[in-house]
Amino acid sequence: MTAILRLESRKRLRSSFILVVVFALLSVLYFSMFPGIQEEMEVFEEAFPEFMFDLFGIEELHTIEGFIAAELYSFFWVLLIAIYFAYAGAGMIAEDIYDRKMDLTLSNPVSRESVVLQKVASLWVPLTVLNVGVPVIVYVGAIAIGESFNPVALAMTHLLSIPYLLVCAGIGLVMSVVVDRVRRARATALSLVFVLWLVEGVSRLDPDYEWVGAAMPSRYYDETAILVHEEYAFLDAGILLVAFLVLLGVAIFLFTRRDI
Repeated sequence: MTAILRLESRKRLRSSFILVVVFALLSVLYFSMFPGIQEEMEVFEEAFPEFMFDLFGIEELHTIEGFIAAELYSFFWVLLIAIYFAYAGAGMIAEDIYDRKMDLTLSNPVSRESVVLQKVASLWVPLTVLNVGVPVIVYVGAIAIGESFNPVALAMTHLLSIPYLLVCAGIGLVMSVVVDRVRRARATALSLVFVLWLVEGVSRLDPDYEWVGAAMPSRYYDETAILVHEEYAFLDAGILLVAFLVLLGVAIFLFTRRDI
């Protein structure tokens, strides 16, 4: 039975394309700025407080890879898109329970495990739309201003982000089966993802506390290392994937034992 998967997938199409459009508009803005900023790069770099370079992992702003990694990926992708996935995960179960749709769903011959798995599987829509549409926009935008990206590094930036985004969705999913009200579940998930990202960034500012960031998912996805240095941390991606599977297992365990 894949009816839930098909329905949830259709529901995610609109928001996915809206995010791609937003990213395209931001890309137009930043790509149009880069040639002028590149000429005044020393002034531009001095405008950033030193701690901002460590917080956002900013490097080599004079290159198109470093500039786009800092201006687009380090905030829009690592934080805002992560928050979107946390928001999506937090509504998967809690929304249907709050609207009493879950009673109708479970009255059919479908297990609770299948409900969770099909809802999670519907994330293939935003994962595909964003990770295909956005790199095309970035690649074409760079060519339009006379620059270029290593297509392999650009593709790996998106491929290796998938486990990270899934972990954020997993955090939301756990909140969705733990918290009764959908608004509270979403607010909690969004707050958690933001706090985890912030703590990881701040932990890099002081070597004595850098170990704290080891428990944060954003520590295992470094868009600057991929784009600028072409370093592909497959082990880190594997750690994130395992973390997502653990979160998924916890969510299924809790949901199958929850009284709705």
